[in-house]
Amino acid sequence: MTEPFGARLRRAMDERGPLCVGIDPHASLLAEWGLADDVAGLERFSRTVVAAVADRVAVLKPQIAFFERFGSRGLAVLEKSVAEARAAGALVVMDAKRGDIGSTMAAYAESFLHRDAPLFSDALTVSPFLGYGSLRPAVRAARESGAGLFVLALTSNPEGSEVQHAVRSDGRTVGATMLAHLAAENAGEEPLGSFGAVVGATLGDLSSYDLDIGGPLLAPGIGAQGAAPADLPRVFGTAVRNVVPNVSRGVLRHGPDAGALRASADRFAEEIRAAVAAV
Repeated sequence: MTEPFGARLRRAMDERGPLCVGIDPHASLLAEWGLADDVAGLERFSRTVVAAVADRVAVLKPQIAFFERFGSRGLAVLEKSVAEARAAGALVVMDAKRGDIGSTMAAYAESFLHRDAPLFSDALTVSPFLGYGSLRPAVRAARESGAGLFVLALTSNPEGSEVQHAVRSDGRTVGATMLAHLAAENAGEEPLGSFGAVVGATLGDLSSYDLDIGGPLLAPGIGAQGAAPADLPRVFGTAVRNVVPNVSRGVLRHGPDAGALRASADRFAEEIRAAVAAV
């Protein structure tokens, strides 16, 4: 039986530090690297990032949209990058934010969470805003394959608050409701559950929310979006040990030099370790 994602993630975070590096090959970043905005540039970018950091960071998180824009050839690059990253020991979180109902959600789950799928990943980001129950096919698929999910709960984009901070009839916000669902999914799982939440590192004091969900918290916002590793304890409190901070541009802007990419990732990882250890 495959070891659950949560257990594999806990080990990777303890051994390599909790850093997640995003792979976001948008056109402006390709240009900064001196690469053409085409499939060849996409492949050079992605494989450079994987080769530079996949053997040292806990998680790599490709944003699928930047590959899909090149059609089937872009997805072929993504398949190779995922396979190479996992072969080097990094866990791969596919940032696809899929969300639908019934058989469609099941098909999305099969695309990313079935072990024989070309884009099989260790975890998948999903959107619960058709109702948390709409994610049930993905939850089942993740459990069967030993994969995980990261569910949007309290995202770093300003627009997210109109949905996620909305108050339900029971007095809880939508975001708090998603956290409670995830805590239930992870009940009894040790050392870490496989069902995590996406919670922005830029949101400030979140002490009114119960972030101790028994699973990981994927935290975008470190670096270019304005949050720093030192902010993590203030934002996440006692749940900070389970936080997986995501850095994209803060690392990627140092390419195409592989040594500079590695040095930046190592620096962020050490700053995050120090911030977590201080709690």
